[in-house]
Amino acid sequence: MSDLAAVVERERAETAMDALAAEGVYDDSRSVRPYGEGVAVPVTAPPERVDVLEVVETDLPPRNRDLRDLLAARGWTDDELDRAPASWAVVGTCVLVRAREESLPRPDEVGEALLELHGEADTVLLSHGIAGEHREPDVEVLAGLGDTEVVHTEHGTRYALDLAETMFSPGNQAERVRMGEVVAPDERVLDMFAGIGYFTLPMARAGADVTAVEVNPTAYRYLVENAVLNGVEDRVSAFRADCRDVDAAADRVVMGYYDAPDYLDAALDALAPGGTVHLHATTPESDPWAHPVSRLESVAGERGRGVEVGDRRVVKSHAPGVEHVVVDAIVD
Repeated sequence: MSDLAAVVERERAETAMDALAAEGVYDDSRSVRPYGEGVAVPVTAPPERVDVLEVVETDLPPRNRDLRDLLAARGWTDDELDRAPASWAVVGTCVLVRAREESLPRPDEVGEALLELHGEADTVLLSHGIAGEHREPDVEVLAGLGDTEVVHTEHGTRYALDLAETMFSPGNQAERVRMGEVVAPDERVLDMFAGIGYFTLPMARAGADVTAVEVNPTAYRYLVENAVLNGVEDRVSAFRADCRDVDAAADRVVMGYYDAPDYLDAALDALAPGGTVHLHATTPESDPWAHPVSRLESVAGERGRGVEVGDRRVVKSHAPGVEHVVVDAIVD
C-alpha cells in the first residue's frame, strides 16, 4: 500500500506522533489531517508498537512548513508577510501565537493557515500576554473550534490545562525537563509556585516527594488533576495557599516565579542545610546575574548561612533587553 495513515484520537495526536517517530514509521513529508472524529497521521508502514484506531489509505498533501507560502497563496503582500508571526507553539490541540494584535495583518487568515499547517490542532489562539497576581493569560481565538482546554504531553509528562485560564510557557520546556533529571528518588522538594505542575510533575515522576504550593484556584485544580493524570498523586502534597504560609522541610526548593527573589526568606526557612535552591528571576540582559546572586547571598548571610553558586542559565528572552534566568545554589 502507499499513502498510509494511522488514525488516532485527536487528543492523542501529539503523543502518537512522537511515538510513531520513535518507532521510525512517522512520515514527516506529509501533512497531518482530520479524519472522521480523529486525526490521520502519515506513516511509512503500519505501526507495530503504537496503538492506533486503524491504518488507512488516504491522500495526505505534502507537508508545508512555511507559513509565508500559505499566506502568500492568500494574496498577502511582501509587507504583510514581513509582519506575519515568525514562531508559534503547538500546545495539545491548540496553536499558541504570540504577536502584537495591532501589527498582525488579517489575523483570521493567519489562524486558518496555521490550522492548515498543523492538522493535529483544532484551535489557534493569539496570546496577549500574562497579567495579574495570579499570572492569568489573555488570549483570543483566531480560528478553529475555540476549545482552549487541552492535554499537552512533553517528554512523557502530561499537562491538562485551559490556555484561556492558566499560563503555559513553551519556552520553559528545557527547564521542566531538567528538573526531572536533577532530583533524586525520595528527595524532599518544595515547589513554591507550582502552577499546574510545570516542575512538580517531572520531579514527582522521577521519584521525588514534592510539596507543591499554588495560590491560583484554577491552576491548583489542574495541579491536583495532573498529579492523578500522571500517576504521582502519592508523591505530591498540594496546597492552595501563599507559599510563605506553608511549613515544609525540603532538600531542594524550586522558585519558578519572576519575582522569586522577594520570597527567599520563606525558601531558606524551608531549605535544609546543604540543600539546593533554584532561583528564577527576570534581569537585565546586560548584567543578568548580579541581582539574583546578591539577593540570595544577602538573605542567606542574614541567617548565618553560606552560598555556593552552581549553574546559571538563561531560560529565554522575557522582553527586549530582559532575560528570564535561573540560578542554582547550594546553601549550607
